[in-house]
Amino acid sequence: MSKSVKGSASKAKTKTVSYDVAEQLRTPEEMAAYLDAWLTDAPEDGAGIARALGDIARARGMSQVARDAGLSRESLYKALGENGNPSFATILKVAKALGVRLHAEPV
Repeated sequence: MSKSVKGSASKAKTKTVSYDVAEQLRTPEEMAAYLDAWLTDAPEDGAGIARALGDIARARGMSQVARDAGLSRESLYKALGENGNPSFATILKVAKALGVRLHAEPV
């Protein structure tokens, strides 16, 4: 039988960095395309679509979006966060504040 030998080479540690999609959303076109991808690829995922709006709001500046939507910054974070459950009225206010339009088409 062969004998197991421990190598002397040290294992390199993998360095991870956090990824924030909001940092990648730089133009209105990129923001609209990101939201459209959620609406097209996962139209039944209301929580995911709300989070996508939250990502776009963070990219734009949450305080400004909250003001434009007539909401407090804290309530906007809560509504569009991971465990948020915003009303449809809130979704519409945020979309308007972001300058994006939800789109419907027959399936």
